[in-house]
Amino acid sequence: MKTSDLLVACLENEGVEYIFGIPGEENLDFVESLRNSTIKLVLTRHEQAAGFMAAAYGRLTGRVGVCLSTLGPGATNFVTSAAFALLGGMPVLFLTGQKPIRASKQGRFQIIDIVHIMEPVTQFTRQIVDGNNVPSLVRECFRIARAEKPGPVHLELPEDVAAEMIQRDPFVVTSVVPPAASQPAIQKAATMIRTAKRPLLLIASACNRNNSAPALRDFVDRTGIYFFSTQMGKGAVDERHEQCLGTAALSEHDFVHCAIDQADLIINVGHDVSEKPPFLMSQGGQTVVHVSYFPAEMDDVYFPQHEVIGCTATSMRMLADAVEPSTHWDFGGFERVRTEITAHVFAEKADAEGFPNVPQRIVADLRRAVPSDGILSLDNGMYKIWFARNYQAHEPNTVLLDNALATMGAGLPAAIAAKLVHRNRKVVAICGDGGFKMNSQEMETAGRLQLDLVVIVLRDNGYGMIKWKQASAGFPMFGLDFGNPDFVEYARSYGAHGVRIERTGQLAEEMARAFVDGGVHLIEVPVDYSENETVFLEALEQRTCVL
Repeated sequence: MKTSDLLVACLENEGVEYIFGIPGEENLDFVESLRNSTIKLVLTRHEQAAGFMAAAYGRLTGRVGVCLSTLGPGATNFVTSAAFALLGGMPVLFLTGQKPIRASKQGRFQIIDIVHIMEPVTQFTRQIVDGNNVPSLVRECFRIARAEKPGPVHLELPEDVAAEMIQRDPFVVTSVVPPAASQPAIQKAATMIRTAKRPLLLIASACNRNNSAPALRDFVDRTGIYFFSTQMGKGAVDERHEQCLGTAALSEHDFVHCAIDQADLIINVGHDVSEKPPFLMSQGGQTVVHVSYFPAEMDDVYFPQHEVIGCTATSMRMLADAVEPSTHWDFGGFERVRTEITAHVFAEKADAEGFPNVPQRIVADLRRAVPSDGILSLDNGMYKIWFARNYQAHEPNTVLLDNALATMGAGLPAAIAAKLVHRNRKVVAICGDGGFKMNSQEMETAGRLQLDLVVIVLRDNGYGMIKWKQASAGFPMFGLDFGNPDFVEYARSYGAHGVRIERTGQLAEEMARAFVDGGVHLIEVPVDYSENETVFLEALEQRTCVL
C-alpha cells in the first residue's frame, strides 16, 4: 500500500469519524486514500475553522479530533486553533502536507518550517520521513493527545513520502487506566475538610473531562458542601442544585466572591493553570486542597497546602466515602449568598421589557428556549461574561466557552462540530458581530452538511468587550466601532433562514420556530450593553456581602 493508505488505515484503527479541513495538491494521495475509507471528510471554508471544529469534537467526545491542511499558508492558518486546543485541553491531530523532501520540484515555493512553527502550540510534532514509521507515530500521537491534560499534536506528510509503497500494519490500540490517589493523601484531605468550618468546593476546567461529573454530584449530595465553578468547569454539576453558588465569571467583587472570601477551606478540583483561580490566596486566609491529575504549579496567588494527585473522578469518589458531614460546619452564610445570587444574577431583569434587550433578558430568553441537554457554543466577547454568569447549565459540556486562549471566531465552527457529535440535541451558536464575521463563511459548511443549527448574532456594531475595558480604564472611546452587513440577507445568501429581532419577546418566538422548522437559522439580536457599567461597575462595587 501507499504511505497515505497506511496513514488512513491507522486513523480508522483509532476510531476516527471525521477529518475537517481543506486539502491542497500536496494532500492528493491522502485524499484519494481517504475516498475509499470509512472516514468522512468535512470540507471547510477556512483552515482555522477546521481546527476549531476538530478541537470541539475532541472536547465533546474525549476522542481525538482530526483536521487537514496543505503546506505553507494552509498550515499556518492552523496555529490559532492549535493554541485554542492546547490551552483548552482538547485532543486534536493536525495533519499538514509538504513538498517532496527527497527532490525539489519548485525550489522554496510555499515552503516554511511548519514542524518548528507548531512546536510551541502542540504537545508533539513530527515530519513523516519514512512511511514505515506511520503506525508508531500515529499511535504515539493519539496516546499523547488523549492523555491528561489532553491537547494538540501534529504530523507533516510530504508529498513524495505519501506516495511511497510500503508494507506495514497499524499498531494495536491500547488504553491506560489513570492512577488513583494514595490513601494517605485522601485521608489527610478528608480530615482537613471535616475540621474546616466553611469548606467550599470549586469545580474547574478538567471536571468537564474524564466523566468526573457523576462523582462530583455524588460528593455534593452526600456531604452537603456548597460549590461554584470556573467558566470552563460550568455545568459539570447541575447549576439548579440547591448548593450551587453559580459561576465565577468575574475575577472579583461578584456575589459568589462573598462566599469565596469567607470560606476557610477551598477544595479545588480539576484546576487548570490556563484558567486563573477566582480567588487570591495572598489576600485571603483560605486553605486550599488541590485535587487534580497533576501537582499544582505554584505562583503568588495559588499555593495549595495539600494536594491529592490522581484521577479526579476516583479521588472525589474516595473523598465522598471518607468525609462524614460535620455538625461543625456552618453553611448559613453560603445559603444567604445563594439567595442573593438567585435574586440579583438569575432573576434580575430577566423579564426586562426595554428594546434593544439588555443581556440579562437575552440570556433568560435563551435559557427558557433551550432544552436541558441543548448545547450553547459561545464565541468570545462581552456576552460571554453574561452567559457564564447568568445562564444556568443543567448538564456537563452544554456551555462550550473558551476561557483559556479566549479567541474570537470559534463559536460557529465549534457549534457545527457539536451538532455533528449530537445530531439529536439542539445546538445554538452565540456570536458577537465581531467574532461571527471572523469565520462566518462556515455558514455554507453548516448548510452543505444539512445541519439543524441556530446562530445568534448579537449586534452592537463594535468590539464591545474592549469598549467596556476602555471605558473602565477612563479612556475616551476610540478605534473600536465598525459597520456590519445586513445579517438577514447575508444568512439568506448562504441558503439559511435569517431574521432580525425588532421587539422584546420575539427572540423566544424565533428560537421556538427555528427548533421546529430545522435547517440553519441566523437570528440577529441588537443588544444594549449599558448594563455592563450599571451592573459590573456600579451595583457590584456597592453590594454588601450578606455573610
